[in-house]
Amino acid sequence: MQKFLVIHGPNLNLLGKRKVEVYGNMNLEKINEEIKKFAEKNNINVEIVQSNEEGEIVDAIQKAQSYAAIVINPGGYTHTSVAIRDAIEAVEIPTVEVHLSNIYAREDFRHISMSAPVCEGQISGLGWYGYILALEYLMRKD
Repeated sequence: MQKFLVIHGPNLNLLGKRKVEVYGNMNLEKINEEIKKFAEKNNINVEIVQSNEEGEIVDAIQKAQSYAAIVINPGGYTHTSVAIRDAIEAVEIPTVEVHLSNIYAREDFRHISMSAPVCEGQISGLGWYGYILALEYLMRKD
């Protein structure tokens, strides 16, 4: 059975309360339920972690050697974290970056992703379903 790691970055624990006009009203618990339902339906194993701490996210990436792939929403660290970028690059595990909102339709500073260049792809602006699309891609890729 394939194993995947899903990482939610900072402030995603506030989903459903924070800027619902941007991020939607679905909370993180419900998003995780949808991810788990997809995993069960497709006979894959998914571990889900959320952290507001950059170092904890780096640690999770570095410990992911037993996973087939990573799905990551780095949150605000997308635009600032060389450490997360370098961890993704170092582990050489297929990774897809996900964003609930369309980061290219927002403030200019959000248009630059530090981590996207070392990921296989990026899904932006499709809400919680971006996680499902990332898992679908990763489980079906050669």
